Amino acid sequence: MLGVKSRNLGTVRTTNRGSATAGGGGGGRDVGMAAWDLRPCGMLVQKRNSDVQQSQNIVPIIKVKVKYGASYHEVHIKSRATFGELKKILAGRTGLNPLDQKLVYKDKERDSTTYLDVAGVTDGSRMLLFIDIPNQEKRLLENIKVAKTDKASTQLLEISSEIDKLVKQVGNLEIEIYGGKKVMEKALLNLIELLMSQLIKLDGIVAEGDVKLQRRMQVKRVQKYIEFLDMLKIRNSNIASNGNENSVRAPLQRLNKISFE
Repeated sequence: MLGVKSRNLGTVRTTNRGSATAGGGGGGRDVGMAAWDLRPCGMLVQKRNSDVQQSQNIVPIIKVKVKYGASYHEVHIKSRATFGELKKILAGRTGLNPLDQKLVYKDKERDSTTYLDVAGVTDGSRMLLFIDIPNQEKRLLENIKVAKTDKASTQLLEISSEIDKLVKQVGNLEIEIYGGKKVMEKALLNLIELLMSQLIKLDGIVAEGDVKLQRRMQVKRVQKYIEFLDMLKIRNSNIASNGNENSVRAPLQRLNKISFE
């Protein structure tokens, strides 16, 4: 009986050992043993799945040394990070925009989307940082162009607002004159001068694309109101000369309708 129990225990022990080394061959034995822990007491205990997954998901942190000009920058970064992420870190150290950076590793410029580990970067690797001058100049020119467009758009918006105010005054004078009330000719002349000054401002705007088209529309708009004010001057003069505004009401009303469309 004792012998049987001993053999049974031996069978169990062998079975457990076989489970630990399941898979056969050297590679399978290594994978199987990786899922087991050897306790200080000598007992072999199987790892929990969560422990195995956690150890597999750990991404090592590496240290790379980057030379920029006469300076060296040591950067600690995940091995699975991209060169683009490394550029962002270097931007804070060097003040150089990531878009203007050129990273060279092993005599080859690396794309921002390339992963460090894929390129062979390991702990202690060295690389060089240069300024991408052509790209920097192109980006600066684009920024200048955008700034000019924004400035022109702001100027156009301010001028359009002033034109709207003047148009309201034109409308008020139209109501008075067509109502048979004579207005001071100076008021009409002042409005014409103010509108002319807005034309000068519009001509001074240097713009392209949509802003240029909007500027042209405002120029035509101002010219139309200046022409309409000239017609109002004639209307106002006729009221003052013979006191009969009905003789010119029909044609001027038609012009008024066209000018405000």
